Amino acid sequence: MTPILPTAGPALANIDAMRPSSSAAEPGGPSFADTLGQALSSLDKLQIDGDRNAERVALGNGNLHETALSLEKADTAMHLAVKVRNKLIDAYQEIMRMGV
Repeated sequence: MTPILPTAGPALANIDAMRPSSSAAEPGGPSFADTLGQALSSLDKLQIDGDRNAERVALGNGNLHETALSLEKADTAMHLAVKVRNKLIDAYQEIMRMGV
């Protein structure tokens, strides 16, 4: 079973404080922090839905087919999130290696 992630709300509560005052984003467009927060919220929702469906099946009330699909969606989303995180870390490390 896929582990449940903590909710994205409290984890991202201080991200606005880290945002620079002069934003490089286009006026009116979503910021990187907002986009990241939405993606993490979606991932969390998929994880919770999969776990709820698995609980229903374990109690004899759920649909096994829907449960398998929701768990696979959650697993695929988690793999994608890990790959994106790894790419971001690699990009950050590459920038830190650059000479000034």
